[in-house]
Amino acid sequence: MSDETELSEATTVNRHAPDWVILSIACIAQFMVVLDVSIVNVALPRMSHDLHFTLSSAQWVVNAYVLTFAGFLLLGGRAADIFGRRRVYLLGIAIFTLASIGAGFAESGGQMVAIRAVQGLGGAILSPATLTIIVTTFHGPRLPKAIGAWSAVAGAGGAVGGLLGGILTGYASWRWVFFINIPFGIIAAIAASMYLRELRNRDATVKLDVTGAVLVTGGLAAVIYGVVNTTTHSWTSSTTLDWLFLGLGLLAAFVVWEAKVASHPLVPFSIFKSRSLTTANLMMFLIGGSFFAMWYFLTYYFQGVLGYGPVKAGFAFFPMAVAIILGAQISSRLLSRTGVRPLLQIGAALATLGFLWISLIKPADSYAGHILVPSFICAFAMGLLFAPLATAATAGVDRANAGLASGILNTARQVGGSLALAILATVATDVTNHDRVSTSLASAYTSGYDRVFQISAGVTVVAFFVSLALPRNTGRPVASANSPASVVAPAMPIEPA
Repeated sequence: MSDETELSEATTVNRHAPDWVILSIACIAQFMVVLDVSIVNVALPRMSHDLHFTLSSAQWVVNAYVLTFAGFLLLGGRAADIFGRRRVYLLGIAIFTLASIGAGFAESGGQMVAIRAVQGLGGAILSPATLTIIVTTFHGPRLPKAIGAWSAVAGAGGAVGGLLGGILTGYASWRWVFFINIPFGIIAAIAASMYLRELRNRDATVKLDVTGAVLVTGGLAAVIYGVVNTTTHSWTSSTTLDWLFLGLGLLAAFVVWEAKVASHPLVPFSIFKSRSLTTANLMMFLIGGSFFAMWYFLTYYFQGVLGYGPVKAGFAFFPMAVAIILGAQISSRLLSRTGVRPLLQIGAALATLGFLWISLIKPADSYAGHILVPSFICAFAMGLLFAPLATAATAGVDRANAGLASGILNTARQVGGSLALAILATVATDVTNHDRVSTSLASAYTSGYDRVFQISAGVTVVAFFVSLALPRNTGRPVASANSPASVVAPAMPIEPA
């Protein structure tokens, strides 16, 4: 089927936008979405005090966002293919920005958790549209560079969130960690309305698998709630097992629904015939879990053990933001020369080194002497990994399924992060409770964090070996009849906007 029959211009915008404008439209929105996962971490202590959260319930400020984000990402990816990248982008921006306003004005814990879930839904609609915009706009050697910029922004959002959250909480109010999204959302919406051309899958039917999205979101939420519940109940308690079985049952129902019942499944399992896509998503699941947990536990180490205030804790994350951007830019420039596999292996190896090193921290350690270098290595590895993972996930996938492929990749990262945070928080709590009877509270907390980083190192070792399953030629330069060295980037037909 030709490109013309696969995609059509549903809306004509009589302006030719430069590449940097289209790239900025995609990157601003992706930055907002990723930023909001981490920006609340530093603000959580003061937010909990004002909204009367308990220690165990405060984590749902993060989890409510991440779970709806992860559960509806696949729906958002399909929506971009069916209804068009521009229309879905604007809808996502609107929901996300309005929910940010609501979260900033929340007056109770229940309101905050509910609004954060809506905000996660907006992010799930918006995020896949950003990568779809890139892969349907850029082509040839421009595509790896565009994905590199998008990856740098996506990765840096996690680290910059700690910095901005600390500054806004320390000098203004925790409510500004949500209000900061408003000007970005307005600018992005105006720019998209003016310059972004509409492209959609002409042959797609206007049906979305809402049932599938609800099943997978409910299943993930129940499993994670069951895991988190182990901080107060044992793994074998009826309460924990009931939630775990409920979650697993809903996930099993999701698989059956998608494979046997749904006329237009949210996830056509045939897409996983692509070894490149399957390998990239498994590796993103592992890597995403390790790095998501790193931001969370370092935040509590800085404030709870080292005694940093919000502003100082926020600035402690700044070198990591620089490292992510540096790693992503280097990765995008090397991608066309080395291919995907070597970069993934180097990134996983560096991440393992960084996690092992940072697992040696003690309560009296200094930031410059014991935390700066290993955290920089971890963040640099994160930057190295994002662009090749995005390339591998979309390689060999038809352009008509670009939104689906990007949604699956983002889902893998968010699900990995959610499960890792729930499991590792339980591990850290168990280690802390065990050690606090024979040592100081600061030492007990640090022992828990050390164990978390040791486990993260083990996970990145597994990710290294998973990368070996990736086809060797993914992302490598290949010779063609018309070009001496054409680049194998995300291998789907694309055209300039």
